[in-house]
Amino acid sequence: MTILVNKDMGVIVQGITGRQGSFHTKLMLEYGTKVVAGVTPGGGGQKLGNVPVYNSVREALEDHEAQASILFVPAPNAKQAVLEAMENMLGLIVVITEHIPIHDVLEFREQAKICGARIVGPNTPGIMVPTQCKVGIMPPQIFTHGKVGVVSRSGTLTYEIVYSLTKNGLGQSTCVGIGGDPVIGMSFIDILGMFERDPETEGIVLIGEIGGTAEEEAAEFIGREVTKPVVAFVAGQTAPLGKRMGHAGAIIEGERGSAKSKIEVFRGFNIPVAKTPIEVVENIRSLL
Repeated sequence: MTILVNKDMGVIVQGITGRQGSFHTKLMLEYGTKVVAGVTPGGGGQKLGNVPVYNSVREALEDHEAQASILFVPAPNAKQAVLEAMENMLGLIVVITEHIPIHDVLEFREQAKICGARIVGPNTPGIMVPTQCKVGIMPPQIFTHGKVGVVSRSGTLTYEIVYSLTKNGLGQSTCVGIGGDPVIGMSFIDILGMFERDPETEGIVLIGEIGGTAEEEAAEFIGREVTKPVVAFVAGQTAPLGKRMGHAGAIIEGERGSAKSKIEVFRGFNIPVAKTPIEVVENIRSLL
């Protein structure tokens, strides 16, 4: 069993003919993802390999069955692309695009609640199910199949910690990057709940960072609802106050959102917090 995606799920790529869209579509296909069609307004009739390109999601779904969409659409057009996917009843939308205006994200996130769609991102590396499929941009060579679920706000930290897990014989069930922007779709809590219900996931690694209160909220949820072992890692422990680190979501104001405050809350719920990626491996191994 997997969460969110699997090898049989049909995927539409919105923005498929752009540089990033075409590049990552080829990589997703090589990994086994069932990409059934692409969408570029005005680009209908083309093909990327064997993948046909349509002018709209509606046209693509007239010829193909799909349940998910992944967006490689420029930020100014991303809101409309997400809304188009939801209007056509796609249940999962992975938004790779970064720098989408916050008010646009708020609008399509509210619409997702109304229609029951799941949004991963924006500013996400996507979803990886080792040996099955990837809906995103994660480098597949660092992953291996196993029993550790990974949920993260940071793309590069995800890669480093997953590589450490793989090198030390701990494979992954599913890896989800929830996105690094201040406003996102699915949260730590959403993914933690799915991992808790997933029989294939036996332990969970949560990768957080400075900024916002998502980690504190996740810690409280773990304390109440999660029975599986969880190990946390919080980046930015030496970040200066008021300075943005990396991307829009990683900024702290006073004590709020600091690594120190997040670590204290995790430890208050008896959740181990690793100081380094290799400590993540040691801690989760000891708990499985």
